[in-house]
Amino acid sequence: MVTPAARRQAAGFLQADFEVSERRACSVVELPRATCRYQSVTVEDPQLRKDLRQLAGEWPRYGYRMLHELLKRKGWAINHKLVYRIYRAEGLTVRRRIRKRIAAARRLHLDTPARPDQRWSMDFVSDALADGRVFRTLNIIDDYSRECVAIEVDTSLGGRGWCACSSGWRRSADFPSGS
Repeated sequence: MVTPAARRQAAGFLQADFEVSERRACSVVELPRATCRYQSVTVEDPQLRKDLRQLAGEWPRYGYRMLHELLKRKGWAINHKLVYRIYRAEGLTVRRRIRKRIAAARRLHLDTPARPDQRWSMDFVSDALADGRVFRTLNIIDDYSRECVAIEVDTSLGGRGWCACSSGWRRSADFPSGS
C-alpha cells in the first residue's frame, strides 16, 4: 500500500469490516484524515481530448507544450500538466522528421593502372603526439606499385603548404601522365 488511493481503500475496509472509527482506521494505515475524505473533482471534458487529438494531427511536429498554447488560443483554461496527462494517455508523440534520402551518385570504376607513375592517390592521416599536439601527414601513393612517392608531415597542412610540398616531389619523381 503505497498510493493514497490504496490506503484510502484499506481505511474504508477497516471501517466497514471491523467497525472502527475513521480516525482509528486512518492511524492504522498511516493516512491523513483529510486525504481519506478527499473527493476528486476532475471532470475531464471529452471535447478537450478531441481538440487535442485534432491539433496533434494538424501539427505532428508540435509537442504537448506547443499544443497547450494552441488549446489556450482556442479558449481552453487548462494547465500544461493536464495537457501532458491527456497527451500521454492518448499515446501522442512528436513525430520524427523523415529525412530526405539523397540518391548516391554512381561511382565511376577507375581502370587499373598498367604501369608505375600512371596514377597517384593522396591521403591525409591525422594523429597526436604524447604531449597532445596533433600532426597530419599527406601521403602520395602510386596506385600501380603501392609505393609511397612522398610523405609530408606537419602540424597543419593547408592548401598553401600542400602546393609548396607538391612542387618539390613533382620534380623528384615522374609526375603521372594524364592517360
